[in-house]
Amino acid sequence: MGDYTYGPVPSRRLGRSLGVDLVPLKTCNFNCIYCQLGPTPQTTVERRDYVPVEAVVEDVRRRLEGCPRPDYITLAGSGEPTLLSHFGEVASGIRRFSDVPLALLTNGALFFRPEVRAECDALDLVLPSLDAGDEETFQRINRPHPGLTLEKVAEGLVALREEFEGQVWLEVFIVDGVNSSDQQIGRIRSFVDRIDPHRVQVNNPVRPTAEAFLSGPPSDRLHEICAMLGPRAEIIAPAATVELTADATAHKEEVLALLLRRPCTLEDIVTGLGIHRNEVIKHVQALLDADAIRRRQRLYETYYEAAG
Repeated sequence: MGDYTYGPVPSRRLGRSLGVDLVPLKTCNFNCIYCQLGPTPQTTVERRDYVPVEAVVEDVRRRLEGCPRPDYITLAGSGEPTLLSHFGEVASGIRRFSDVPLALLTNGALFFRPEVRAECDALDLVLPSLDAGDEETFQRINRPHPGLTLEKVAEGLVALREEFEGQVWLEVFIVDGVNSSDQQIGRIRSFVDRIDPHRVQVNNPVRPTAEAFLSGPPSDRLHEICAMLGPRAEIIAPAATVELTADATAHKEEVLALLLRRPCTLEDIVTGLGIHRNEVIKHVQALLDADAIRRRQRLYETYYEAAG
């Protein structure tokens, strides 16, 4: 377990992803109703040196030495990673010793600032999001920091796509009854056409969310929405399983580090850490007994998340 790294975790978008946490828990400029980490106590747009760059880079180096090669190293974590001043230096530092593709998982809200776009130069892939087709829905679903508008976010994404030499995969998170109407999808499609991402990835609530009782549209409607968003759109598939190594082991602290960043099922933990299911059950039960984690039911799945 590292101070700033977690996983690799099973990602429906990136395979096995080694996560790099760049900001303290829930340091974000959005307070999305669907966030798997819960509500944002106070949104911010202040970019600061939340974590020491060299320490993060060294943590990634050590972690890569002790785990199977991930499919991606992903700058992400417990909030909005672009709020870290000089997050690009983290990517450049990792580049010095690793050829694993580098991704940035972001809400995309700060790309209207040229200095934020410039820091993406060392990345291979940027995965921003856009969940609304009008300002009212943007405020309802993303609950942004005052001063952030949908148009400002869209302009930043257009500029990123024009300047960034790597791939841009745009996520559209669909919440039934909030942004799932034909009218709303049509307006989102207009933004998609402006931004021109390489892929459009349609997502919906699977893990526990900040606001209770959110759900995605029925499967047939989700496929209709995907078709409406154009030929580059795809519904994000469940995470692929991976082959376990015979001597794979993980400590209880690694399981807890993973659950601090995202709710997971037992199978998520097995896949992410590459250990046997029986070993995961043992660690999860110990953490439950210590009141360090708790169970949470989501549809037909049981998720585990950090307590407190």
